[in-house]
Amino acid sequence: MKKEGKILIILVHPDLEKSVINKRWIEELQKYPNQYYIHDLYAAYPDEKLNIEKEQLLIEAYDTIVFQFPFYWFSAPPLLKKWLDEVLLYGWAYGSKSGYKFAEKKVSLAISVGIDEEEYSKAGIYNYTLKELTTPFELTFKYIKADYKPLFAYYGIERNVSSEWIEKSIPAYIKFLEKM
Repeated sequence: MKKEGKILIILVHPDLEKSVINKRWIEELQKYPNQYYIHDLYAAYPDEKLNIEKEQLLIEAYDTIVFQFPFYWFSAPPLLKKWLDEVLLYGWAYGSKSGYKFAEKKVSLAISVGIDEEEYSKAGIYNYTLKELTTPFELTFKYIKADYKPLFAYYGIERNVSSEWIEKSIPAYIKFLEKM
């Protein structure tokens, strides 16, 4: 059953209770159950054994999907990689007449980043932008014919943990989601 207009948020945070920003984002999104459906992978699968059919049916029910996670060793938490490997199967996500279930679905990433944005540049300590470092996600979603949208990132979590700084991220995240 299609969830018209509602956005599926696939949360991938290995320890949400200790989270500063992702936890707050989810608390805010939960205030709008008619707009957002939150699917917490680590809560749903504490043993990390995915129910592939359930995940595929969930994807099929939504036209807009956002993967929300902390930037983790210059990528995503391991359960997201496992999810991509196990859910995006041949014949369902790509490669056959009945495949391409992601085709034309709007997909994006919402990432919390510990380091300041300027460190993710040619002149910064990491020499690459966040867009460059997340290219494998973009290519994956383009390969399965999804409508990949630019990512949302909120930087500087390691230095800025004040309530004011955290609250400042919420309108920016909501605005990003509304433009999806």
